[in-house]
Amino acid sequence: MLEKVFKLRENHTTVRTEVMAGITTFMTMAYILAVNPSILSASGMDANAVLIATALSAFVGTALMALLANYPFALAPGMGLNAYFAYTVVLEMGYSWQLALMAVFVEGIIFILLSLTSVREAIFNAIPMTLKSAVSVGIGLFVAFVGLQNAKLIVNSDSTLITYQTFKGETFHSVGIGAILALVGVLIVAIMLVKGVKGAILYGIFITWGLGILCELAGIYIPDPAAGMYSVIPTAFVSFDFTSLGQTFGQVFRVDFSGLRILDFFAVMFSFLFVDLFDTLGTLIGVASKADMLDENGKLPRIKGALLADAIATSVGAVFGTSTTTTYVESASGVTEGGRTGLTAMTTGILFLLAVIFSPLFLTIPSFATAPALIVVGFYMLGAVAKIDFDNMSDGIPAFLTIIAMPLAYSISEGIAIGIISWTLLNLITGRAREKTISPPMYVLTVLFILKYVLL
Repeated sequence: MLEKVFKLRENHTTVRTEVMAGITTFMTMAYILAVNPSILSASGMDANAVLIATALSAFVGTALMALLANYPFALAPGMGLNAYFAYTVVLEMGYSWQLALMAVFVEGIIFILLSLTSVREAIFNAIPMTLKSAVSVGIGLFVAFVGLQNAKLIVNSDSTLITYQTFKGETFHSVGIGAILALVGVLIVAIMLVKGVKGAILYGIFITWGLGILCELAGIYIPDPAAGMYSVIPTAFVSFDFTSLGQTFGQVFRVDFSGLRILDFFAVMFSFLFVDLFDTLGTLIGVASKADMLDENGKLPRIKGALLADAIATSVGAVFGTSTTTTYVESASGVTEGGRTGLTAMTTGILFLLAVIFSPLFLTIPSFATAPALIVVGFYMLGAVAKIDFDNMSDGIPAFLTIIAMPLAYSISEGIAIGIISWTLLNLITGRAREKTISPPMYVLTVLFILKYVLL
């Protein structure tokens, strides 16, 4: 049955490898179950309802990815998009969260149409292979940076914007210990990888979490909610109270349009659509490149199914009551563990479904335990830099700009935008348009990205 659906032998993988990879992907994504309710509740939404909606939308999207495309990519409500939803659309612009959900729902419908008409596929295929490799590297740096921040190894600084953790002061027994445990976790994962241990990243997460529990029991680690450091010892394992979902489910269709400024609504909807489009494309490019899933022409087979799964999940997620659902860069952690088919994705999706019941347990996993996985995944994805010809300046410079923009701008889509604009203009102005064969979609994308910076 599994062989027939997911073609395991054809993809040179096994059930055990795929399941382990799916668990690993879930473990590195599980933080969204805690973070998304925290962010969206600022808009007035019920936190428990958002948690359930987050888990359900992740299950639906990831299951669709498995069945429609047979790829090991997982989906969940996207970071960045949820912050835009809560803090900009609702709190700053003054719209209701129901209206914001409607914008997300409409965005998903438009994406479904674009996916069925192959527009998104054409955009994917138009991006040159050099930029695709650069996207993979940029995402690697971005993921590693997120891991360093989750571990609080890298923190904000008034003088230098960011700096390293000092490991002293009154927060040492909370933030400091967490950062140290994250470093220990990186070392543990690295040792197991050198030794060739299968499932090293997943084991690293559990071992680091276990060390955290021991530290808390010994009084070395002291939870400090004000600093974002919570108890790592589970106090509850299951919850069967799902009634709170009624607070958000279907609210997308109960929008009060009085006082709505139609141009503002389209601006909001377009912003969701724009960021989601290129975050998704960037993630697919980066993770597929890492897994050697791109063909000799740099195209991703069955991409239409992957994009359709992403689009449907966005609209379904809005109905459940959460912001834009998108493909996650943390999928790279499962790919690194050997995941190559939809069975990896299905495993991740089922775990998200179970998380609805076991949410008290999953929410206890600390970010410093999952941070080592993200840091090591960043290392793996950096390898794609070898595919970039930096001696060819017309390719190398745009690739470099793509790579540095993603972690520094904290956005995959911004990195893609800067890369596409610089690649097209540099080759056009230097007279290499015919040599490089700049496709019409690249010209269109360049104009659209420039207009985005000018008008939005």
